[in-house]
Amino acid sequence: MSPLETPLPIPSPDKTPASFGMTRDVGPEDELPDWAAAKEFYQKYDPKDVIGRGVSSVVRRCVHRATGHEFAVKIMEVTAERLTPAVSGGEAPVTHSRPLAPASLPLSPVTLIDSYESSSFMFLVFDLMRKGELFDYLTEKVALSEKETRSIMRSLLEAVNFLHANNIVHRDLKPENILLDNDMQIRLSDFGFSCHLEPGERLRELCGTPGYLAPEILKCSMDETHPGYGREVDLWACGVILFTLLAGSPPFWHRRQILMLRMIMEGRYQFTSPEWDDRSRTVKDLIARLLQVDPEVRLTAEQALRHPFFERCEGSQPWTLSPRQRFRVAVWTVLAAGRVALSAHRIRPLTKSALLRDPYALRPVRRLIDSCAFRLYGHWVKKGEQQNRAALFQHRPPGPSHLSGPEEEGVSAAVLEDEGLLALG
Repeated sequence: MSPLETPLPIPSPDKTPASFGMTRDVGPEDELPDWAAAKEFYQKYDPKDVIGRGVSSVVRRCVHRATGHEFAVKIMEVTAERLTPAVSGGEAPVTHSRPLAPASLPLSPVTLIDSYESSSFMFLVFDLMRKGELFDYLTEKVALSEKETRSIMRSLLEAVNFLHANNIVHRDLKPENILLDNDMQIRLSDFGFSCHLEPGERLRELCGTPGYLAPEILKCSMDETHPGYGREVDLWACGVILFTLLAGSPPFWHRRQILMLRMIMEGRYQFTSPEWDDRSRTVKDLIARLLQVDPEVRLTAEQALRHPFFERCEGSQPWTLSPRQRFRVAVWTVLAAGRVALSAHRIRPLTKSALLRDPYALRPVRRLIDSCAFRLYGHWVKKGEQQNRAALFQHRPPGPSHLSGPEEEGVSAAVLEDEGLLALG
C-alpha cells in the first residue's frame, strides 16, 4: 500500500492525535479540521506545529508524506461566521490584484506549492521560510550592520521595483511581512492590502500598519479634497524599514498614537546618539531621500537602487597592479590583519563609575540592554519621544498592573482615548 493509500486516523472533535504535533500554546481556535473536511490534504501532507497566526487563519509546518519535504500550510476557515457580510450574502469578493508570476520576479513572493478547498476550510501550501520573519531576526540581532542591511534592502527594493513596474502596490511593507530563508534571501508575504494600480490612478483607503504609514495616506483620510496616494507609499515604508534595521528602533514612535501620526505627517525624526554615531553619511542620505513628506520628491525604487549606498564595496572596476604593488598590498594586508587580531584581544577595563554614568554609551552594554529589552517586552522600549532604553528600570513588564496615582490614571486614559481615535490594521 502506497503512502497516499494508507488510512489516517480521524481526529475527534475533542482530541487531536499526537502525530499532528500540536504545540503547547495552541488554543481551541487552532485545532485541526477533521478528516472529513480535509481528506485530500491529509492524504498528502502531515500537519505539524503552529508557526504563525492571523485574524482568520493559522500557519503550520507540514511534511509531504511521499517525499518528507517540509512546507508551510495556511489553514483558513471559510464558514459563514468567518466571512464578511458581503461574501456571506452571496456576493463574490472583489479584488484588484493581478496574479504575479513568481518565475519572473527578481526575488519572488513565497511560492504557492499546492492548494486544497473544502466546504469549510481552505489549505494553501507554501515554501517553508526557516529563518522566519525579518522582525524576529532583528529582535535577535537588535541592530544590523550596514553591510547586512545593504544586502537586505537591495533585495527588497528590487522586489518593490518589480511590483511597481507591473502596476502593483503592496501597501503593507514591514519587517513582519518579509521572510528569510536559510541563505538570508528575502521573500515578500501578506499581499492582503496589495492592489493593481493603473498609471495616474490614485487610492484613498486607509490601510496598513501605523508606524509604516506614509504621510499622504494619513492626510487623505483626514481631508476629503486630498487627491489620494499612489505607489510612493511603498518607498516611504522602505525608508522606515531601513532606519529600523540600522537603529534597532523605528523612526516614528510616541506613547500617544495621535502624536506619533503627527510626527509622521511632519516627517519629524532624528539620527540620535549613540545609535547613529558610527553610521555613514551615505546611508543617512538615502533614508532622508526615502522619508520625504512630499511623494513627488521621494525616491522611486529604481532611483533608490542607483543611490551611492548600494554602489559601495562592489568592486566593479578590477585593479591592474604590478608584481611589486601586489607584494606591498599583501604586506599591508597582513599587518592590518595582525593589528585587528591584537585589538580584539585587548579588553578595555570597565569601571563602575563609567557604567553608572552612561551605560547606553558602551556598545557591548548597549547590545545587552537591547537584547534584554526585546526578550522582556517583545518590542522596542521607548520613553516619551526620545529613545531611552538605558532607563529600563522605569518600565514594567507586560501584564496586569495596578496604577498607583492619579497621574498614571490620566496617562492611561489619554492613551486609550488616542487609540480609539484612529484604529488601524
